[in-house]
Amino acid sequence: MATKPTISFVIGSYNRRQFIRATLDNVRREAKPYAHEIIVVDGGSSDGTVEYLLAQKDIITIVQHNRGTWNGRPLPRRSWGYFINLAFKCAQGRLVCMLSDDCLLVPGSIGAALELYEVECRSKPLVGGIAFYFRDWPDEIQYKVHRTYGRNLAINHGIYVREALEAVDYADEDNYGFYCADGDLSLRIWEAGYRIVACPQAFVEHHAHAPERASHSRKEQYEQDMRFSRERWKHLIGIDEFVSDWPSISYTDPANTIASFPVSGMIAQARWKFVRRSKDVLRSVLRRTPPCAPDAMGAGRGEKEGA
Repeated sequence: MATKPTISFVIGSYNRRQFIRATLDNVRREAKPYAHEIIVVDGGSSDGTVEYLLAQKDIITIVQHNRGTWNGRPLPRRSWGYFINLAFKCAQGRLVCMLSDDCLLVPGSIGAALELYEVECRSKPLVGGIAFYFRDWPDEIQYKVHRTYGRNLAINHGIYVREALEAVDYADEDNYGFYCADGDLSLRIWEAGYRIVACPQAFVEHHAHAPERASHSRKEQYEQDMRFSRERWKHLIGIDEFVSDWPSISYTDPANTIASFPVSGMIAQARWKFVRRSKDVLRSVLRRTPPCAPDAMGAGRGEKEGA
C-alpha cells in the first residue's frame, strides 16, 4: 500500500505550458526526499497544457473548464478560491504547499520550511502555515513576505497546515474573484487561533512577466476584491497606521534558480531590461533639458507652438 504523503503540492494553471513544465520539474526535484503528491488544477487550457499534464503519471490533474461555451451556453466563471479549493480538498498531506504555475523553489526551501514547522510545533502549538519569502523576478532584487491587515503574516507562496484549512472551511469561493482571497485565508486562519510564521530560509522565484492567464479586466476585479477585503477586515485596519507592508531580506541564490525559467521568460527579461533602460535614458535626458530649451533656430518650444 502506498504511503500517505507528508506534503501535498497544489498548483493552479491556465495556458502556461512552458512555465508549468518548468515549475513541475522544479517541484519534483525539491520534493524528491519527502513523501509527497503534486496536484494541478487547470482551468481548461487550450495551449497543450492539458495534454501535457495528462501524460504526467506522477501528477494528479484536475481539469475545470472556466471559459468558452458548452451545449450553446457560456460556462459559469469560477473564482480563484473555487479552483484552489479543488486542490486543497483533494490533498492528503498533513501539509499543503501552494505555488503558482510561474514559480520556482530555490533549492533547500522545502527542507528548511519543514524543519521550521517542527521547531515551531514543539515551542508553541497551533501552527497554521509557513510563509515563504518570494520576489517578482526580474523586477525585484530582494525577497519579501506580506504582512496584511493588523500586521498579520499572509501566505502568498508557502505551506498551509491541512488542519487549519479544514478549520476555516478553506478559501472563500464566493466573495473574491481573483485577488485578496489568499490574504483573507491567512487572516481567517489567524482568527481561528493558528499562527503563520515566515521561514527566512525558504525562497520562491515568481516570474513577473509570464503571459497573462486571462483577458478579463484585472483592474476592475482587483478594485472589487479590495473593496470587499477592506470591509471584511476593517476592524483590523485601525490597529496600525498602515494597511500592509512587505518586509524583505537579501539573498544570493548559489543555484541560480531563475535560469530554469523557460526561454520565453528570458525573452521577457531582456524586453523588460530594454524598456527599463530606455526609460532611464529618457528620464536622464529630461532632467538635463530645460523645459523651454531653445532649438537650433533659437526659438523656445513655447514660441514654436504659438504660446
